[in-house]
Amino acid sequence: MIILDANILLYAYDTGSAHHARARAWVEEVFSAGEPLGLPWKTVAAFLRVVTNPKLRGDRFTVEAASAIVDRWLEQPNVRLLAPGDRHWSFLRPAMVDGQVHGPLITDAQLAALTMEYGGVLHTTDRDFARFPGLRWMNPLQTQARR
Repeated sequence: MIILDANILLYAYDTGSAHHARARAWVEEVFSAGEPLGLPWKTVAAFLRVVTNPKLRGDRFTVEAASAIVDRWLEQPNVRLLAPGDRHWSFLRPAMVDGQVHGPLITDAQLAALTMEYGGVLHTTDRDFARFPGLRWMNPLQTQARR
């Protein structure tokens, strides 16, 4: 299962981003393909938090427009919303400890743990995810698999 970090989605919807064209093409491809695509609630919330914040640079959307984007994602038959399950702590605790994270990186540990819990591959441009042992991840804009 492909699991998405918010940064890929943000690049895909910000026409001013240097990564926009590649991210947009890749996002359109994976949303329309048949491969299972996992959207963590944290990813959806981060996307909405950033694209609706008028204080940030780049393309910004109204809540209605951003919600419509998410609606279109969720209409795809291969898309599944991901939430932590009963075993989440057994993935999160070692991710935090072994990844030696604190503060804001706890959010990364949560996404790493969720990816491992669902047996997926995290797709992100954030190299900080290399710190989590056992996490399968890749940067789809570079197309080099990690781990």
